[in-house]
Amino acid sequence: MLTVEQVLASQKANLETLMGLTAKAFEGVEKIVELNLTASKAALAETNEHAKALLSVKDAQELMAVQTAMFQPLAEKTAAYSRHLYDIASGSTAEFSKTVEGQAAQAQKKFMGLVDNAAKNAPAGSDTAVAVMKSAVAAASNALESVQKAVKQATDVAQSNFNAVAASAADAGKPASKKR
Repeated sequence: MLTVEQVLASQKANLETLMGLTAKAFEGVEKIVELNLTASKAALAETNEHAKALLSVKDAQELMAVQTAMFQPLAEKTAAYSRHLYDIASGSTAEFSKTVEGQAAQAQKKFMGLVDNAAKNAPAGSDTAVAVMKSAVAAASNALESVQKAVKQATDVAQSNFNAVAASAADAGKPASKKR
C-alpha cells in the first residue's frame, strides 16, 4: 500500500522534474533567440557592406565580381546556421530523453517493488498469478527498452543524414562560386 508520505514524495519529485524540464526548455529557447539575434546582426552588417560595395561599382564586370563575392559564402553561412540550430534542438531533446528515461526507470523500479511486496503478502496458492504479473512487467520493460533503442537509432540516423546534407550543401556552394 502506498502511504501519504510516498504519494507526496512522488508528487514532489514529479514537480521537480517538471520544473527542471521547463528550465531546460527555456534554455533552448534562449539559445535559439541568441542565435537568431547574432545571425540578424551579422546579416544587417553584411547588407550594409554589400550596399556600399554596390554603390561603388564602376562597370558591369565589377558588378558581377561584387555579386559573386556576396553570394559565395551564403551556402556556408546557411549550413552553419542550420548546424547551430540542429545542435540546440538535439541538445534539448537529449536532455528531455535522458530525464524521461530516468523517470521511466525509477517508475519501473517502484512498480517492481510494489509487485514484489504484493507477492510477499499474497495469499497461499496465488503463486501462478504473481508469476504471470512479473512476466507481464518484464515483457513491458523489454518492450520499453526496444522502443528506446529504436528511437535512439532513428535519432542517430537523422543526425547522420543532417550532417551529410549540411556538408554537401556547403560543398555545393564552394564550386559554384569558384566557377564564376
